[in-house]
Amino acid sequence: MTEAGPEVLIIGAGPAGLTAATYLARFRRRVLLADGGAPRACWIPVSHNLPGFPQGITGEAIIGRMTEQALEFDAVIEPGRVESLERDGDGFRARLNGREVQARAVLLATGVVDHHPDLPGVERAIERALVRICPICDGYEAIDKAVAIIGKDDKGVREAAFLRTYSDRVTLIHVGPAAALTKEDELRRMGVELIRAPIDNVRLEGDRVTALGWGGAFQVFDLVYSALGTSPNAELARALGARVGDDGCMVVDGHQATTVPGLYAAGDVVRGLNQIAVAGAEAAIAATAIHNGLREADGWTVD
Repeated sequence: MTEAGPEVLIIGAGPAGLTAATYLARFRRRVLLADGGAPRACWIPVSHNLPGFPQGITGEAIIGRMTEQALEFDAVIEPGRVESLERDGDGFRARLNGREVQARAVLLATGVVDHHPDLPGVERAIERALVRICPICDGYEAIDKAVAIIGKDDKGVREAAFLRTYSDRVTLIHVGPAAALTKEDELRRMGVELIRAPIDNVRLEGDRVTALGWGGAFQVFDLVYSALGTSPNAELARALGARVGDDGCMVVDGHQATTVPGLYAAGDVVRGLNQIAVAGAEAAIAATAIHNGLREADGWTVD
């Protein structure tokens, strides 16, 4: 980073933020990426659906490779969370690690926070694939397995329907209010067992959850999925007046631009499919749009 400071501030060092950092650095933009800590991608034990890795790759390795690539092209990655983000003329002013950072454009790649089931050591369990959070990513591994889904509303029903593609032994454990489950007839139609009870015990054997318990009873499963949803990290965008959807995710146009000029968003914080491949694609689109917008502002485009 030169004394002039960054042109583009990227907030979030997951797959979207790191992809955008590489693109913008290769566009010869001065890039500062604020790394607020290990992204949820680091929890992935082994990804088998990321293009280019037929034998699979761990989430930690994905993030490690992407970080190395961004640094190779002189993107600056700084540990720390952006505490505030404000407009500053045509650009932005952020507070990071006790100082003010000015940038001409900002990309939010802040992701989401998972609502974990109340199980002992759940984050470590996700890392070990004892509890899973993404059937789109690894439903293939559920083929012909006994699958439990922990849900609190009709999202659990939809996830059960998705997993019926892979197995006819799917059980929904509904831990939310009775009124939140309105699609019980759909469960019966699809042959999904329904259990209405809070989970009060877990049995582990080696590297898998072997049983979940409620009221003294246990049932054995091969795989356990959480369908308790997520909350987008969109507070910085809301403070700027950017539009968010009913689900709290960022609303963007075809170039990943938010409703605030110069503010872009990519990855899980954007309404859509929460996948690494999608996050990378959105980041590439956003980075190119940011670069072209700055070129136009500086008079380096031709009509």
